[in-house]
Amino acid sequence: MTCAALVLVMTSWFSATAVLPALAAHWGLTAGDAAWLTIWVQIGFVAGALFASITGLPDIVSPRLVMGLSALLAALSNIALLWAPDAGFAYAARFVTGFALAGVYPPAMKLISTWFVHGRGTALGVVVGALTLGSASPHLIRALAVGPDWRAVITASTVCVAVGAFTMGVLVREGPFPFARASFDPAKLGAVLRDRPLLLANIGYFGHMWELYAMWGWFLAFAAAALPALGLVDAASASLLAFGVIASGLAGAVAGGLLADRIGRTATAAIMLALSGLCALTIGFAFDGPLWLLVAIGVLWGVTVIGDSAQFSAMATELADRSQVGAALALQLGLGFALTVVSIRLTPVVADWIGWRWTFLILVPGPVVGLIAMMLLRRHPGAVRIAHGLR
Repeated sequence: MTCAALVLVMTSWFSATAVLPALAAHWGLTAGDAAWLTIWVQIGFVAGALFASITGLPDIVSPRLVMGLSALLAALSNIALLWAPDAGFAYAARFVTGFALAGVYPPAMKLISTWFVHGRGTALGVVVGALTLGSASPHLIRALAVGPDWRAVITASTVCVAVGAFTMGVLVREGPFPFARASFDPAKLGAVLRDRPLLLANIGYFGHMWELYAMWGWFLAFAAAALPALGLVDAASASLLAFGVIASGLAGAVAGGLLADRIGRTATAAIMLALSGLCALTIGFAFDGPLWLLVAIGVLWGVTVIGDSAQFSAMATELADRSQVGAALALQLGLGFALTVVSIRLTPVVADWIGWRWTFLILVPGPVVGLIAMMLLRRHPGAVRIAHGLR
C-alpha cells in the first residue's frame, strides 16, 4: 500500500521536467532558465530534508501523518503550475513541491523499515523502485497524451498525487518494529556526522546522487538530440525512451535489494556504482546508433544507477542510533540532494559547450567516489552493524 501510494505521489517530481520544452516556450525561457524548473524541486527537497533533520520531526511525529499532509501539499503546489503567471511563480511552486516531497520519501523509508528486521534491503529496494516508477511516469503520460498541451500532464500527475495523499494519510500503517520516538536534540545531529561508518555510507550516497538526478533529469534531452539521426523525429519517441530507461530502475532497485540481502550492502552498492559509472562513460559511443545499442546501454544505466540507492538508506537505518534514524535519513537525503543541484545545473552548460553526446562524462566522478567509499566501509570494523554482519 505504501509503495503504491509512493508511485502516485512521486509523479509530481518530474511533472514539469517531462514537458520542459513546452513550459520553456510558454514562459519564453532559455534552456538554462528552464533547467531551474527541475533544480527548484531539488532545492525544495534539500530545505525540507534539512528542516526535518534539524527539528527531528520524522522521529517525533507519526510518519503516516507527515506523509499524508506532505503529499497533499505536493498536489496543491503541482496543480498551481496551471495558473502560474510567470516563471518566478512556477519556480516557487516547484520549490514547495520539493519541500513537500521531503516529507514523503524519507518517512516512507523509515515506515517500511518498521515492517522488517530481516530482508530490509529488499523492502527498501521496493520503496526506491516505487519512487523510480513514479518519477518516470510523467514521461509516459507525455508520450501518451493527446496533443501537445502540457496542461494534461500536470493535471494527470496532480490527480495521481491527490490519490496517493489520501492513501498515505488514511490507509498506511506502521509495522510491528517501530523505532523509538525522540525529542529534538541538536547535539545528537553532530553525533550522526561524526560516526565514521555512517559518514562513509553517506559519501557513497553522495557519489551516487551526483550521477542519478542529472541522468534522470536530462536523459530526455539526450534522447531528443540522439534519436532524429536514427530516424525517430517525433517527441513521443524521446519521451518513451526516457520513460523506459528511468522506469527500468524499478527492476534495478528490487534486484539490488535482493542481491544486498544475499551478498551484502556494500558489495551490492559497489557493483551498481561500477556498472552505472561505466554506462555514463560509454553511452556517448552509442549516440549515433545503432538504436539497439543506445537502448541497451540506456536500460542498463537505468537499472544500475538506482539499484544501489536503497542500500545507502538501509545502511543509515542500521548504522545510526535507533532514536535518530529519521533524522539520519533526512540528513543523508538532504545533503545528497544538495549535490544534485550542482550536477543538474552543470549538465546543460556542458551540453551547450560540447554537445549532448559526451555531456554525461561529467557524471562519472560520482560513482567512482562512491565506489571507493564502499570499499573503505566494507573494511571498517563498524560495518558489522550492517545487515546483521553481512555488510
